[in-house]
Amino acid sequence: MLRRIVVKIGSSSLTSSEGGLNRDAVQYYANELANLMKADLQLLLVTSGAVAAGFREIGYPERPKLLHEKQAAAAVGQALLMQNYREALAEHGISAAQVLLTRSDFQNRKRTGNASMAIEELLRQNVLPIINENDTVSIDELKFGDNDTLSALVANLIKADHLIILTDMDGLYTKDPRIDPSASRINRVTEITSDIYAIAGGAGSSVGTGGMRSKIDAAKVASLGGVPVFVGKVDQPGELRAALLGDGRGTYFEAHGAALPRKKQWLGFFSTPFGTLTVDAGAEEALIHGGRSLLPVGVKQTTGHFHTGDVVEVVNKAGEVLGRGIVNYDADQMSDILGLPSTEVIKKMESVHRLEVIHRDEWISLKA
Repeated sequence: MLRRIVVKIGSSSLTSSEGGLNRDAVQYYANELANLMKADLQLLLVTSGAVAAGFREIGYPERPKLLHEKQAAAAVGQALLMQNYREALAEHGISAAQVLLTRSDFQNRKRTGNASMAIEELLRQNVLPIINENDTVSIDELKFGDNDTLSALVANLIKADHLIILTDMDGLYTKDPRIDPSASRINRVTEITSDIYAIAGGAGSSVGTGGMRSKIDAAKVASLGGVPVFVGKVDQPGELRAALLGDGRGTYFEAHGAALPRKKQWLGFFSTPFGTLTVDAGAEEALIHGGRSLLPVGVKQTTGHFHTGDVVEVVNKAGEVLGRGIVNYDADQMSDILGLPSTEVIKKMESVHRLEVIHRDEWISLKA
């Protein structure tokens, strides 16, 4: 069976230091992608760079900061970006297709399914899907963060075998190697802990919006969906293949669990929570390690205005997110049964459709 690889290229890898599209870089990445496709791999490209490619063309002296200016720059830059990719890939006899997505596309299950079917058909026809956020209509509050999260969501959506996130840094370091010569690269991460987040810095360049932290966020999303991740630098012939084979200049994040069913993907990564449930240690153990449902006795606090059938987020007493689930009670009902054992819930409620607050079949753990 063909292996599916999602490759994400950031703005910093595609643009010059002054801004504007680096056509030599586009040609290089097109060559690397073509070589893997010729080896019978199914590839999807998630690319940034529309705003960076367009703001010089539109006449701005530097990358714009106002939303409407960024949207205008993206409208110009996206066309330039696709034109250059298509011309570079055509030299290898490869057709490319543009797929523009927003976060709301993933939050709507029907639209997610439609996007998935379109991508599947492109892969069947040996066309390279080139995916980008639809920056012209996206607003900052709903953006993916330099497409790092978008690449992880796409990798989970199409059940990819690998996610390769390319950037101008050759992996995750113990310290910032640009200012501390004692920094050493972390070659492999088996679990994304608070210590891993603590050593991640902010955005690394003036043309991109995502730093190492957003890449770790993406690696967490992908790995929870069963997709291993590479984060690093690729700028020499053959290095993309080397990254795929485990010999790349970067950091490898191991996957946890198998590929998720479509419903669990939507629940964990695409849905919008309408409230929060705080649970005690016993409920946390039952949910995370016991494969059990959440009962009222384990819920100690609720926030938000949710109704039966809504998605809620579950946290422990320290505020750590444990996962998401579909709740079986309204918010006002939950306030009446917090911490009560099941026998008391049955007595208190006039009718109980389901005793569980969240059934285990309607739950996904987001804790590695």
